[in-house]
Amino acid sequence: MTPPFTPLSIVVGIDGSRAAVRAAVWALDEAIGRGLELRLVAAAETDHDADAARSALRAAVTALQSVGRAGLPAIRTEVVAAGPIMALLEAGRGAAMICLGAMGRRHFDHDRLGSTVSALVASARCPVAVVPGGDRPAAGWVVVELDQRPDSAAVLQFAVEEARMRAAPLRVLGTWADDGHGPHSAAESERLVRVQLDRRLETWKHRYPDLDVAPVAVRGSGLSYLIEHRDAVQLVVIGVNNSAGVAELLGPAGHAALRDTGCSILLVDHQRLL
Repeated sequence: MTPPFTPLSIVVGIDGSRAAVRAAVWALDEAIGRGLELRLVAAAETDHDADAARSALRAAVTALQSVGRAGLPAIRTEVVAAGPIMALLEAGRGAAMICLGAMGRRHFDHDRLGSTVSALVASARCPVAVVPGGDRPAAGWVVVELDQRPDSAAVLQFAVEEARMRAAPLRVLGTWADDGHGPHSAAESERLVRVQLDRRLETWKHRYPDLDVAPVAVRGSGLSYLIEHRDAVQLVVIGVNNSAGVAELLGPAGHAALRDTGCSILLVDHQRLL
């Protein structure tokens, strides 16, 4: 029998940008909460790149040491002779998570998600976190958007674990469309979504009675809820198979709405968690 996989580290992509340092600080709390090593990875395709990468790593470590967190984890730095995508994919093989700054020099082209994040979401063997430029709310919610896809149960489980690790309230979103052509009224559609969410939350409420978890029926899209509560949310968990939701969060509209908040996005593929 194959023993269960035990992740070894939280990986952060470092490229010399302030956004990458913010991602490293965000990941520091993840590593402390999970009792894991923090691994800072910089890509270098030339000797000149390697010098810049080492300098960026030193600056990131200095920033982490100045944060003042208790119980700092082991921090390892690594310069990988590859492009940023391959470097992070390789580092992510034994990781619990890969973290990227939302406005890193190589990760984004202005307001649109760049090739690095897109490739990682498609191929990484662990969840991928996109960390924004704002400060994380001290007691912000964890929000997860669910749909009827088979992987949503695993995505919910991951969100529950994240909320418990942070001692944060969990809000579970279900969306419904009010186009005037459905068989139910708006009030009935909202009620049905709440009933479905309540059923899916029963197990977790019983298992963790101290968990502050509540269902939320949202008309339209999850992004509208996040925009309304943008200053109260610290983390959004979403399954990568929810392609419409992912595109909305990481596309121009989501990036414009969330870039100055402390709301990070965690993309989970349950097949790669097995």
